[in-house]
Amino acid sequence: MTGIGSNELRAVSAAVLAVATHLSVHDVLRTILTCARRLVGARYAALGVPDDAGGFAEFLADGVTDEQWAAIGPVPRQHGLLGALLHDPNPVRIDDVRAHPRFEWWPKAHPVLTDFLGMPITDGDEVLGEIFVANKTADGGFTDQDEELLELLAAHAAIAIVNARLHERARELSIVQERTRIARELHDAVTQKLFSLRLAAESAAALARRDAARSADQLDLVRALAAEVSDELRAAVVGLRPPDLAGDGLDSAIGKQADLLNRVHGVDIVYRGGEIPRLTTTREEAVYRVLQEALHNALRHARAQRIRVDLRVHSGVVVLEVADDGVGFDVAGSRERKLGLTSMRDRARTAGGRLRVTSTSPGGTTVRLEVPVGG
Repeated sequence: MTGIGSNELRAVSAAVLAVATHLSVHDVLRTILTCARRLVGARYAALGVPDDAGGFAEFLADGVTDEQWAAIGPVPRQHGLLGALLHDPNPVRIDDVRAHPRFEWWPKAHPVLTDFLGMPITDGDEVLGEIFVANKTADGGFTDQDEELLELLAAHAAIAIVNARLHERARELSIVQERTRIARELHDAVTQKLFSLRLAAESAAALARRDAARSADQLDLVRALAAEVSDELRAAVVGLRPPDLAGDGLDSAIGKQADLLNRVHGVDIVYRGGEIPRLTTTREEAVYRVLQEALHNALRHARAQRIRVDLRVHSGVVVLEVADDGVGFDVAGSRERKLGLTSMRDRARTAGGRLRVTSTSPGGTTVRLEVPVGG
């Protein structure tokens, strides 16, 4: 590209850097538009990004004052030459814009435009927007070099628009993932503890008049469970690891959980654990949450009288097994437990482990999770 001075090169560089430094798309497009007007020596410049309703999601102008812009009126619609540039990938260069067959009109306060250079902003075959300059300040109208420069800046504008779209999609995906995470945490932990809390409260109420001592014990359980629910809610909302895991690790956390549920539900929960090496945060959380879900299902749905919990290390793999003697269920067709099963499988997959659920009626259910110690 010959004939471009150092000032022009710096202006192009500023536009490129504006894209690279992740400014807002509005700021990037504004930088590009200002560069475009200065580089080609135009009195006016504008840039538009269409919406899906026949208007423009972004429409920026350079070369007019705020007062002039307010007097011109609402942002234009996708009509006339502006509409043509959004459907034709070819640039438009003309000595008098009013002579173009697609020219229609402009508002009374709009400046009079003469020579005109318009460039679609494209990404492959898709037209993302348009940039145009008007009223060349030097004699002779817009040149081939002006067209080449505007094409270069339109390419940078395309990068900014595409990046903005990708950022927005990533943000939307992040929101969905966060909602899914919170929903899973609430289901896996808080719902279970609320179920136990309700049972403990009902038991305390039933014992209040005939056995004050036992009622007081149940109220102590209510207080403990309420504190745990509060901690779990806080952890779920801010994305912290389960509170019980902040102590001595999996063995201690699972033993504590089994003991508490034993006291609340009056079911024989037998825990056999041992020394477990510290795992990654993701894997420890997966094992703990799968344990909670498996216990919750056994206590709430299976009508189990005895639950066996085993935690051990075998051949470089941590194995968790939760087995109950309850009524069993159809693993393939159970709608009632679908969310819980999906959550357990998702956690196993995230931790790089394997989950197997077997159930017979009668006979009970066994949940087996395996996660690697290292790797």
